[in-house]
Amino acid sequence: MYKEIQRSFNKLEDYCIKKEFKGYDPYDGLNSSLFQSLPFISKNRIARLIWIQAFKRSPLNMRGLTGIKEDYNPKALGLFLSGYCNLYKKSPDPEYLNKIEFFVAKLLELQNKDWSGSCWGYNFDWQARAFFQPKNTPTVVASTFIANALLDAYEITGKKKLLETARSTCDFILKDLNRTYDDQENFSFSYSPLDQSVVFNASLLGSRILSRVYSFTQETELIEAARKSVKFCCDHQRTDGSWGYGTYDFHQWVDNFHTAYNLECIADYMKYSGDRSFEHRVSKGFDYYIKTFFTEDGIPKYYNNSVYPIDIHAPAQLVITLAKLNKFQVDKNLLDKVLNWTIQNMQSKEGYFYYQINKYFSSKVPYMRWAQAWMFYALSTYLLNSNTHEQNKYL
Repeated sequence: MYKEIQRSFNKLEDYCIKKEFKGYDPYDGLNSSLFQSLPFISKNRIARLIWIQAFKRSPLNMRGLTGIKEDYNPKALGLFLSGYCNLYKKSPDPEYLNKIEFFVAKLLELQNKDWSGSCWGYNFDWQARAFFQPKNTPTVVASTFIANALLDAYEITGKKKLLETARSTCDFILKDLNRTYDDQENFSFSYSPLDQSVVFNASLLGSRILSRVYSFTQETELIEAARKSVKFCCDHQRTDGSWGYGTYDFHQWVDNFHTAYNLECIADYMKYSGDRSFEHRVSKGFDYYIKTFFTEDGIPKYYNNSVYPIDIHAPAQLVITLAKLNKFQVDKNLLDKVLNWTIQNMQSKEGYFYYQINKYFSSKVPYMRWAQAWMFYALSTYLLNSNTHEQNKYL
């Protein structure tokens, strides 16, 4: 399988380089110059929701026709950076180092400096059911993935600016995000400074970067806040090991990759803090995840009770979750089956991966953040974690 993964990765990398790592996003509909030219409609919450969902769900890509341009997405750049760090760790090629330096420079250039610390948002306005986020509004999700990528690069280059920037992101999390407390004084971080939502994976991503920076700086403030967020989220784990997406009534679904986010972040918290008190939570959650979200044929399910839509994020996250939880070799047969199905059914001849396969139609739009960046990071993780013997068979 290593040979097939390497071939798939090479095709994907060629595509991304050709596109200069710029592209469209499932949620970039409000970047449409046509929509923005409609003053009353463009200010209406319901109209924004409908417009975004129409672009997100359509199997046809209407972006070029409505004035949406391909662009850099900061989170995508962070995922590409972590991917190239994986490649450099596997084989310290100077070209990989050049790519690392490129992405670092671009991310430092794109950071939002209007808050307490280094942070990043998306390159589009985003209307969700729970809140509206103007373009470049920093979120805990985008900011922590990028800060983690900068730490990946720091571990390779030793450049203190990268550690300092990741530490600065902790200030954004601690000072700018809102908190929802329980009766034990544990809390959840909000998704952004502009909302009060409780989304478990988002809060845990905040915990993860706080604990990772703590592993370098040993600041008790960081690890104490991280633990309280982890405890809050673990207390909301259901008896079967699953989590809903969040606490709102319309956030009660259980899905593949957000479940995996939760597991990955709690595992990283334990790794960086040395606090093993949540091991049973991870064990129970992983057992639910691995038994629920993948079929016998290797098809990654989206929801716990539905296969469709088959989303490219799910197989990508499987690779990363198995690596983070030290399950890569234990569940490698399942992993190889899922990746083989994904490559056969969701990778185009041009090298890019499709967004979703639905029951009656597929969306093959080559989204850069949601599909290409995630699969780039995932496949590079696979190549890094495959054992030396398997690699040598194909050298």
